[in-house]
Amino acid sequence: MSGYPAGDGPRVWAVSDLHVAHPDNKAIVERLRPVHKDDWLLVAGDVGELFGDVAAALELLSDRFATVVWTPGNHELWTHPKDPVTLRGEYRYRGLVEHCRSLGIHTPEDPYPVWNGEGGPTVIAPLFVLYDYSFLPPGARDAAEGMAIAEAAGIVCTDQFLLYPDPHPSREDWCRSRVAYTEARLGELDPAVPTILVNHYPLVRTPTRILRYPEFAQWCGTEATADWHKRFNATDMVYGHLHIPRRTVYDNVRFTEVSLGYPREWSRRPPVDPLRQIVPPPPPEPTLGDRL
Repeated sequence: MSGYPAGDGPRVWAVSDLHVAHPDNKAIVERLRPVHKDDWLLVAGDVGELFGDVAAALELLSDRFATVVWTPGNHELWTHPKDPVTLRGEYRYRGLVEHCRSLGIHTPEDPYPVWNGEGGPTVIAPLFVLYDYSFLPPGARDAAEGMAIAEAAGIVCTDQFLLYPDPHPSREDWCRSRVAYTEARLGELDPAVPTILVNHYPLVRTPTRILRYPEFAQWCGTEATADWHKRFNATDMVYGHLHIPRRTVYDNVRFTEVSLGYPREWSRRPPVDPLRQIVPPPPPEPTLGDRL
């Protein structure tokens, strides 16, 4: 699957939320191929829930694309009762990182790779910063009230039952740790070199405003990253999680949501290639939702 003729030069593509436990999604992943032998692929999380499923899909993609960059979604971090790999929290994440490294895949723990093809040089920065419930629903003054509103509405993310923060005291603490670590690393970059920031969650809250259930925004990011796209010279912020694939612009920075999503979602849309072109910048297209 690709959207460009084979004679074109190499590109950076992105995708997320492959959810390979669904047979129809797994079949799509098995058809994903680069156009050019030197194409890169950014995978912005939620490949699957079971450790083995995630490992197998990433191995397939790393065999096909010249470079693969991965950052975890919430589903990779679940400790599912059906998973023979029982690692939890940080330990599960570290296990996935080590597996990616064995495949030559770049992770948020590795030196950020630099794309030097057309549209470069550009630093590709995979981020893992989680969420801290600071995207409060209407009427909530703090996270406790926000959770109570979500529970009353029957909108509670499965993370509350399957995503453990071990050894951190809470998911909020894990998020704070990741934000501090990631911010320090980004601060070491040459400010003159453009970046592409890749995270499972959007770095600003605005994309969540169109969610059908606004209470779910609490599991969609953190206010602590709201200015990162400006501070760290981003040309594009690649994310997933919302299952609303689109391209928007905030502060003159492209935000590209690249999720495939569940079959019940993508089957209702016009057929499209799940791979989104990131570099070189794609032709202009109508933006959906907010433009700031």
